[in-house]
Amino acid sequence: MGTGDEVVEIESLERSLLSESITGEEGTEAEDESVLYTASFQEMEENFVKYQTAQWVLFSLLLILAWGIGLFMLLYIPVRRYILRKDIRSRKLYLTPNSIVYKVTRPVPFPCFGVLKKEKHVLLPSVADVVIEQGYLQSLFGVYSLRIENVGVRRPPNDDVQIQGIANPSAFRKLSPPRSKLDAIPHSGDLALLQKLEEVGSSVKRVQSLIEEQHGQTSETAD
Repeated sequence: MGTGDEVVEIESLERSLLSESITGEEGTEAEDESVLYTASFQEMEENFVKYQTAQWVLFSLLLILAWGIGLFMLLYIPVRRYILRKDIRSRKLYLTPNSIVYKVTRPVPFPCFGVLKKEKHVLLPSVADVVIEQGYLQSLFGVYSLRIENVGVRRPPNDDVQIQGIANPSAFRKLSPPRSKLDAIPHSGDLALLQKLEEVGSSVKRVQSLIEEQHGQTSETAD
């Protein structure tokens, strides 16, 4: 059937396409502020591509049974794998003193029509939590998802930043908010203490004004 030769051809096609466009795409990382920690994706490239390919094949088989569209999806797998490799190799996720920055450049579904660039800056005070997730299929390939939740009930959950394929997500979570956020925002106890100090200051001023008034009245009586 030539299955082995087809696999080799697919792998060689991916390498040739990637080698033509990867060179010179090492984007700058936070030129205007220092980087505290940089996440890595390279170690998870193969696992990520295999996981996404398996997911794509499952959807394709279901669509074959339904409408037959899945057959075209199976033929699209080499292009899909190329896009996935370009995607994960371009990902940059790092933590700065003020924000979490995520950048990615991926080809459109038909790579000949260009690429899509995405850059997301999440300010640390707006981060509610950093959640590590892993579904059943992800666990089979050792792939994790990182979800950065936003503060505030008015923001929908789909506005959260979700990133797959990060290596060692626990290390990134330990260095990320909400700890940094709590350090930047005054605690409720501090606010209460400031309020009490203001009340004491106002009381002292009232007592001082009363003493001055009584002293003035005593001086007039003596005259």
